[in-house]
Amino acid sequence: MTAAAASAPAAPALQTLSGRTAVEIAESVRELAERGLLSAGDTLPSVRALAEQLGINRNTVVAAYRQLAQAGIVESRGRAGTRLAAVGRMPQEGFAAGSVLRDVGTGNPDPAFIPDPARALGRATGHPVLYGEPVIDPELAAWATAWMCEAAGDERPFGLTITGGASDAIDRLLSQALTREDAVALEDPCFLSSLNTVRLGGYRPVAVPVDDEGMTVAGLEAALEAGVRAVVCTPRAQNPTGASLSAGRAAELRAVLARHPYVLVIEDDHFSLLSPSPYHSVIGPQHRRWALVRSVSKFLGPDMCLAVAASDPDTAARLALRLSPGTTWVSHLLQRLAVAMLTDDGVMAQIGAAGAHYAERNAAFVEQLKAAGVPARTGDGLSLWVDVAAPARLVAEQLMRRGWLARVGDEFVLAGAAPSHHLRLTVHDLDDADAARLVADLTAAAAAARSADVDGTGIRLTENSPSESRTPESRAVPQ
Repeated sequence: MTAAAASAPAAPALQTLSGRTAVEIAESVRELAERGLLSAGDTLPSVRALAEQLGINRNTVVAAYRQLAQAGIVESRGRAGTRLAAVGRMPQEGFAAGSVLRDVGTGNPDPAFIPDPARALGRATGHPVLYGEPVIDPELAAWATAWMCEAAGDERPFGLTITGGASDAIDRLLSQALTREDAVALEDPCFLSSLNTVRLGGYRPVAVPVDDEGMTVAGLEAALEAGVRAVVCTPRAQNPTGASLSAGRAAELRAVLARHPYVLVIEDDHFSLLSPSPYHSVIGPQHRRWALVRSVSKFLGPDMCLAVAASDPDTAARLALRLSPGTTWVSHLLQRLAVAMLTDDGVMAQIGAAGAHYAERNAAFVEQLKAAGVPARTGDGLSLWVDVAAPARLVAEQLMRRGWLARVGDEFVLAGAAPSHHLRLTVHDLDDADAARLVADLTAAAAAARSADVDGTGIRLTENSPSESRTPESRAVPQ
């Protein structure tokens, strides 16, 4: 921060901040920003100054600023204060357009393992769909009901909904149950799409830590005590960590949620048909508000924007109101194409081969990391979550100098001000030689980053140091 910036006068609008509770103060800041009376970079009053201005306890201001930070409205700069964040593109999944570097942060499936829909197209065409017809294609409804029955079990009645992908399903599920500022429990670190959906919807994300067995029991209990109205959980291949719920952990989480039957629980089983891990649900048979979402994008390709959601009958009825025939339904052509592929033995064999490929390549890379002295674990999913024992942004910067574009863990983290020491790497499409080169470059980059991080802040002590591993111009394009 320059001396000029440090001495810049506060925006006059800050004198009009009001509120007695954390929610009221946060809403006051939002309103000033939305009216254009605050601009990106404006520094909010210190906790002490605002508490004195409003005549309230400092902890209330701390809670308000925390809410704003979790929603992406402000950013804390330590001694430089809390500033209104710039409105920019949120980090997205996908490759970085225009980069000359080898991108190992995409989170994408391997195109070689995405089935060709050409043979199935013939089955999908030939029946024009008109206004007023059922929103769900009957053939897909029959297949998806059997698929979801296997997971939900016979003891849980459910309704079926078809949406334009998992993110669309989660957005619709939250919007039919929540209002602005309601709290939503999210895994930490969190899948970018879920985090963006919650923030853009105006909800308040509450971090629930994830360990090797998935969402932690203590974290979920704390979130429920904080008053969350919804929980988004990944039962398998948690993105970015690759963790899958163990049977024991799922049982413990079910027991906790049994005390909160009206909290909406959404399970995003995005890796379903590709996962070698069994599906263990956190949704008990008596839970009243729940949904299981399964997208086809990881195994049929991101362009197949379709997901199946099984939910309790009341939730399914509310979702149906948001999917009117002819306006907001999912194309029947796309629905018929999906079911034609998913009932094709050749396609299903290819999906099985894809799952084995991802597991094998990730496991092989982890073994190379271990041999190089980098402690790593094999997770489930398309990517690996690697602890580089140094600030991830500095390691990513060093990797860029060696020709690699990596994804820094800071983009996925909800809670904690310390820099992340993790990279999310997508390596399943690297051949053996490139994988070995990446391991060597990664160990060298981590060592160089540790040397550069002399004060432990994660900020390299040279001028013009990149603040992010992906600039706004080269950051990933949305899927």
